[in-house]
Amino acid sequence: MISKILIANRGEIAVRIMRTCKKLGISSVAVYSEADKAAPFVQMADESYLLGPARVNESYLNVDRILDIAKSCSADAIHPGYGFLSENGSFAEKCEASGIIFIGPTSQVMEMMGSKIEARKAMKAANIPIVPGTEDAVHSKEEAIEVAKSIGYPIMLKASAGGGGIGMQVVHSDEELLKAFENNAKRAESFFGDGAMFLEKKIDHARHIEIQILADKFGNAVHLFERECSIQRRNQKVVEEAPSPFLSETTRQRMGKAAVNAAKALGYTNAGTIEFLVDANENYYFLEMNTRIQVEHPITEEITGIDIVAEQINIANGNSLSFKQEDLTIKGHAIEARIYAEDPNTFFPSPGHITVFDIPKGENIRLESAVTSDYQVTPFYDPMISKLIVKGNTRQEAIQLLIHTLEKTKVEGIKTNIPLLLEIAQHHEYQAGNTTTSFIVDYLRPLKRK
Repeated sequence: MISKILIANRGEIAVRIMRTCKKLGISSVAVYSEADKAAPFVQMADESYLLGPARVNESYLNVDRILDIAKSCSADAIHPGYGFLSENGSFAEKCEASGIIFIGPTSQVMEMMGSKIEARKAMKAANIPIVPGTEDAVHSKEEAIEVAKSIGYPIMLKASAGGGGIGMQVVHSDEELLKAFENNAKRAESFFGDGAMFLEKKIDHARHIEIQILADKFGNAVHLFERECSIQRRNQKVVEEAPSPFLSETTRQRMGKAAVNAAKALGYTNAGTIEFLVDANENYYFLEMNTRIQVEHPITEEITGIDIVAEQINIANGNSLSFKQEDLTIKGHAIEARIYAEDPNTFFPSPGHITVFDIPKGENIRLESAVTSDYQVTPFYDPMISKLIVKGNTRQEAIQLLIHTLEKTKVEGIKTNIPLLLEIAQHHEYQAGNTTTSFIVDYLRPLKRK
């Protein structure tokens, strides 16, 4: 049985995992960079160890150092959180080889789904609809142009190993593709060590809807319904909600069943998310699979009552799922707003010293935070500093609670995207449920934010 977990991550997700560890009576181990030595997650852990300098390749991506610490402190398992090493198959394999439980899927499945090209092939084999696009990597801009002509513009140029919007760009013409191909391939090579690119047909005014799944080592798999993640800037999520205000019950059931079937076909274990693009007619197409816990997992927890981190640990312990699909129901509506240290108009990061950080507490308000008052936001990591989660009996209740909480929130010393979050929540199109991936460009000062 797992009695001590090293958390190979930082910030709010480290705090989140530690909270469940404490509830389960499991010791938590934090690892941190020099830039994070005063961070709340370091103080909260039962044990804390310095990784190295601020740069991620010398700290949070330093596999050998992380494994050395895990062995020296006798950690039974490593939870990777999200980002950093969470979808690194090589890291998972090294954990397995070291006799340390990796809380996630097997390294083989992770490697397969980590390549968007291979993931598309796997989903097609499992009879999951995929967006029209290339079957294999595109190796040159000349080849890309020929493929784009057959698919038809606009297209999405994507890095096979990408994530977080990196290496991704909408392209409308041959001229744009010529400029975009090499730039994005270089970025992908720099960030992910893999410059392979592929092309997909862009589905205009699509919705980004994902299905949370849990699967044990005995062939049991369930879905925890869907999350609507369509409100995005620069292909990164800003506001998510569960359930989707758009899906019919029939489509909800079809998508959930498709996600479970895909997980079983892959031999998937632990928590994962299958992301889809959904068009105006509720046709859905596989986008990608995230082989880790998602940033937005709290809204699923709020509408199902399931502690996803606890289930991850339970599965990693070799136990079967403690519930069946028919035991799960949707209760209420939850919304998550990501609070970024960034300029709300330009989306540029805004590091600096937080002098005041005050978010109201109350019933149906949940805060997952990496910061406090008197905290230095450094330029070294992702600018997301907190997640505000609210719940209501209805979607409108949740929206009104979100607006009220954001209006009462005070963050001073840095710029944040709170004005943008309020603008979204108060917009009549958002309140009507008309949320698509182009929402911010379409409705919120498009000339300023393109």
